[in-house]
Amino acid sequence: MSETVERVEQPSERSFFGHPIGLTNLFGVELWERFSYYGMVGILLYYLYYTLEQGGLALPVSTATGIVGAYGGMVYLSTVLGGWLADRLLGMERMVFYGGFVVMLGHLALAVLPGLAGVGAGLVLVALGSGALKANASSLLGTLYSKGDPRCDGGFTLFYLGINLGAFLGPLLTGLLQSSLGFHYGFGAAAVGMALGLAQYAVFRRNLGTHGKAPGNPLPREAYTRAALLGVVAVLAVVAVLSTGWVTLANLKWVVTGVIAAASIVYFVVLLTSRKVVAVERSRVRAFIPLFIANVAFWSLFQQMFTALAVYSDKRMDWDIFGWGAPPAWIQSEEPVWVILLSPVFAAIWTKLVTRAPSTPMKFGLGVTGMGVAFLLFLPFAAGTGKSTPALAVFFILGVFAVSELMLSPIGLSVTTKLAPEAFRAQMMALYFFSVGIGTSLAGVLAGFYSPEHELAYFGITGAVTIAIGLVMMTVSPWIRRQMEGVH
Repeated sequence: MSETVERVEQPSERSFFGHPIGLTNLFGVELWERFSYYGMVGILLYYLYYTLEQGGLALPVSTATGIVGAYGGMVYLSTVLGGWLADRLLGMERMVFYGGFVVMLGHLALAVLPGLAGVGAGLVLVALGSGALKANASSLLGTLYSKGDPRCDGGFTLFYLGINLGAFLGPLLTGLLQSSLGFHYGFGAAAVGMALGLAQYAVFRRNLGTHGKAPGNPLPREAYTRAALLGVVAVLAVVAVLSTGWVTLANLKWVVTGVIAAASIVYFVVLLTSRKVVAVERSRVRAFIPLFIANVAFWSLFQQMFTALAVYSDKRMDWDIFGWGAPPAWIQSEEPVWVILLSPVFAAIWTKLVTRAPSTPMKFGLGVTGMGVAFLLFLPFAAGTGKSTPALAVFFILGVFAVSELMLSPIGLSVTTKLAPEAFRAQMMALYFFSVGIGTSLAGVLAGFYSPEHELAYFGITGAVTIAIGLVMMTVSPWIRRQMEGVH
């Protein structure tokens, strides 16, 4: 094994509950970024399809769900740019800060600019900023642990707790502001949340030490001009495509899904053929392919909380609480409650079991299967009409979402840092987020087939197909483990 593969970052001497002290800073910035992201996306769909009298833009529901799914896909597509800038130019630590600043500008645009102009400017800025922040915050956390450190899965699970604290609080506040004052006040609260995250990150940056300060694969200075020209060409190409009218609000979800899928294939080819990737790292990249596919299946259902299930919350759920109608956006806060309660439990389990825990591929299979089961749990309510589904019943169904998420998502973040080639650490995390992006944009595609009149077929078919994918994943897990070459 080469020295490139053997070299690892040693954990920081200072610790927080047995974990590197830098975890606290990343925990905080991710909490506030997720507060702003989920707070905004929790009311975004309603802003798009509510009537003008309700303060919305009166778009068709199928178009609105497609936009939300495509937007989520673009967030994760932009992680490749954030990963490349970190690996080649600026380092992960600075990209986290710059990404957060761009996110804040995007939320301000949504809060201040009216109509589709504000939606367009705001979503583009939030997508670019979130892409830069997400890929690099997770990768930066991975550098705090050595490849064989048994604390890594537990650390990522605690990091995931911060994500879900933000995801819980954001929709609660923005939903209340939207229902009482209007949509733009909700978007403004998201901007304030991101500003708080930037402030705490700036104050405590020293906790990260030298981790992520330098790019992992610096771009030679003579290549700067070529890279800048390629960037300009890419921007002009996007402008040219948009100006032709080929991409519309109605087909945006399909375009984004196809673009991310094509980009993922290209990225896998690059990683598998690069001379900077040695044989053992190449085997680990091959092991990542089925994990990638399973992740797509999981997120295509999970992210429907912001598409089909957001519509379900508005049209089918009974939100009466002692005579007061809670905002339908609060469905986004139900699942994070479970994750907040269960994250410390799962962190303790993985830390305690260490090598006796289920393998990573098996965890993925269980997570995907659980997600399919969760969708089948909506079937008993499919015969109802109007707002007849109790919010409490959906709360318990979303508990199954949470267990499935904890089996897969933080573990996926952790294993990606372990399987990543040394020269492509941040970009490998961007590839992981591509799988989330494809799933998220597919959530918009699938939501186009949802209607209250066809719930039996919708929840039954999507749930059954996803369970089948999870079972296949568990069946092939021994092969995947062999390809992982020493990574557990």
